[in-house]
Amino acid sequence: MVPPAAQPGMRFAEIDTPALIVDLDAFERNLKRMADAAARAGVRLRPHAKTHKCSIIAQKQIALGAVGVCCQKVSEAEILVRDGIGDVLISNEVVGARKIERLVALAKQARIAVCVDDAGVARDLAAAAERADVTLSVLVEIDVGGNRCGVAPGAPALRLAQEIARSNALRFGGLQAYNGSAQHKRTLAERQAAIAQVAAQTRETVALLAQNGLRCETIGGAGTGTFELEAAGGVINELQAGSYVFMDVDYGRNKKADGGPFDTFENALFVLATVMSRPDDTRAVVDAGHKTLPIDSGMPEPYRRPGIHYGRPSDEHGVLTTDGPPLPHLGERILLVPAHCDPTVNLHDWLIGVRGLHGTSPVVETVWPVSARGAVF
Repeated sequence: MVPPAAQPGMRFAEIDTPALIVDLDAFERNLKRMADAAARAGVRLRPHAKTHKCSIIAQKQIALGAVGVCCQKVSEAEILVRDGIGDVLISNEVVGARKIERLVALAKQARIAVCVDDAGVARDLAAAAERADVTLSVLVEIDVGGNRCGVAPGAPALRLAQEIARSNALRFGGLQAYNGSAQHKRTLAERQAAIAQVAAQTRETVALLAQNGLRCETIGGAGTGTFELEAAGGVINELQAGSYVFMDVDYGRNKKADGGPFDTFENALFVLATVMSRPDDTRAVVDAGHKTLPIDSGMPEPYRRPGIHYGRPSDEHGVLTTDGPPLPHLGERILLVPAHCDPTVNLHDWLIGVRGLHGTSPVVETVWPVSARGAVF
């Protein structure tokens, strides 16, 4: 890993660029808002670590009451468990002998659970767990509208749950009922309709399982865009939101009931960039391109710079244009809000925590490694 672009105690102006910045004040408020919301709703919080990929942030979430974290990949879980996180759900399917062996090995070190949507994979997990002399908690993932992974709700989910329950090496842990596409439906009415479908299909499946003697200890799902709806719905008992810690441009496009922006959480993640070229009055070129900022959800936005737009990214360049306001001058630094926080973090080795970011004397307070960066296998 290259050294970080800053060290604790540095003035904000001394940070090298491009650098991934965390506004610690906003970040801490975001953590507390979600923890408080889960507590008020009487549901467990299991934040998704794929957003931050940082063991230190996971520890902070657990210190505020989270029961553990979610991961998407075995390698993410391996790093978090290595760093002391004792309760991890891999909220994804794990397929292949090598991955499964690594998964069951983790179950000797921490409380590990995993999702399945296929009976053959469940049998593979059972065989590996038996060889390792562990009992693995397994959730049945049901497709509640996301059209991604998941067995159909109802009878197909029951059959898979029964397959799990028959194994001496597996424990049926409940249901995974997450609709990722619902998180980014723009109007509240659209999100309500999507989550009503999630709730109905999940509730019916839970009832069918109970009729057949199978209890769901965990009914997990929800995300940053729908957590309030799902926490209040009386079905989900474990929230798996992730992006709330940082937020991004795409979540900012969601609307509340009054049509205003979805501002429950604050932007806490930024890329700090420097204007490296001012060829003429029509453009300013910054030192942050594809290798710093993904554009799968659109372009990043200059923070609090209305009328200034980022575009035309290449590997190491981004071009700022204007609708009228003066462009930043050569050498000027600008904060960019990522369009999608999760893949942005995975492009960086370090998170640079700044205290008082928007005040008169911001200072680097801490530097955190993105400990699970590149952990995608």
